[in-house]
Amino acid sequence: MRIVFFGSPDFAVPSLAVVADHHEVVAVITQPDRPAGRGGKVQSPAVKVLASQLGLPVLQPTKLRDGSIARELTALKPDLFVVVAYGRILPPDLLAVPRLGPWNVHASILPKYRGAAPIQWAVIRGERTTGVAIMRMEEGLDTGPVAAFTTDAVRDDDTAGTVASRLAPLGARLLLETLPWIGDGTVAPRAQDHAAATLAPLLKKEDGRLDFRQPASVVSAHARGVDPWPGATVILGDEPTKVFRPVLVAGSGKPGEILGLVPEGLAVACGEGALAFAELQMPGRKRLSATALLAGHPIPPGTILGPFSASVR
Repeated sequence: MRIVFFGSPDFAVPSLAVVADHHEVVAVITQPDRPAGRGGKVQSPAVKVLASQLGLPVLQPTKLRDGSIARELTALKPDLFVVVAYGRILPPDLLAVPRLGPWNVHASILPKYRGAAPIQWAVIRGERTTGVAIMRMEEGLDTGPVAAFTTDAVRDDDTAGTVASRLAPLGARLLLETLPWIGDGTVAPRAQDHAAATLAPLLKKEDGRLDFRQPASVVSAHARGVDPWPGATVILGDEPTKVFRPVLVAGSGKPGEILGLVPEGLAVACGEGALAFAELQMPGRKRLSATALLAGHPIPPGTILGPFSASVR
């Protein structure tokens, strides 16, 4: 089949690889190159890097709604679109281009977690199971019928990053299995239960702030769901400090009170129970184990981490 592939980050790379290995990719559409990292160096999306290595034509439009990209892709006569974490909403004229429709690899078990950050919100909300769905796209936000899905357990120590690293190849395999059904017309997508839908909006930097008034299990899920971005953040003294790898531990105290160093890391009291953070990172410094950081920057028990954020929405 002739396929136009839309995608941008690392999550989309396995899907592009399997599509390019088994079908004719007539164009790869990805986000424009942008500055990234502390030095602000311009970087290409991961999908562009792979597409260039494979010798595939790459387009990086800055506008989708002026009709030009729809006309360009129509001229390629694609059978279908495959969209994986592209990062922009396709307008109706683009959705209408491929004769077999546009299909999305979405990182949740739809209708739960529609939106830009399904993996992050699944972890934040304490889900024990998540997965990937192959959905036929329509104008609504992830509202289209689902052709196939697969599930994966969320582990106690999972972050959004570790879940994504497992779901990306799972989604690629599911896509590869589903494409022949789409091509021969035997696919039978099922409508979603819209009443059961939940949303997963794009995270903002402030979503990384932890609220230790919550139970330890809730704070842990929050911290892991915002890892790697925007990162779980507390205020230590007057400095924003990032904390990593939370583990539930025994202990009690005022919410946000540092209880001391334990084998699992720096222990902090929550509204119910306590957490230990195995690693911390102060502004402009390296990420260190709690033991190493405290050796050079003592933090006395009784110190309160704050201020509290609003509870995660």
